Amino acid sequence: MKVSGGAMNRRRSNIEIIGGMLRVGENGAGKTEIMYSVNMSYSQIQKYLGFLIRHGFIDKLEAGNPMVTYRVTERGLSLLRSIDTVLEVLEFEEADF
Repeated sequence: MKVSGGAMNRRRSNIEIIGGMLRVGENGAGKTEIMYSVNMSYSQIQKYLGFLIRHGFIDKLEAGNPMVTYRVTERGLSLLRSIDTVLEVLEFEEADF
């Protein structure tokens, strides 16, 4: 099924955003690094980080005041593998839309 242009080309899905955040956080990253790497606004990063922490996909590590690092948990790595598999199976590329 072909989806006609428009929104799909401009907006990433929640799954793609979460996958990007988990990828950046694999080796630990600060909020600003995640925000810029995944191209998010401050309000978006707050919302998504809160969700990922609450569900045990990312841990918030206090590395000293004011340093905070976010690191992906084993559960988060499992979710990232699942997201990568789904996107690969769907061959989710802009060129297809």
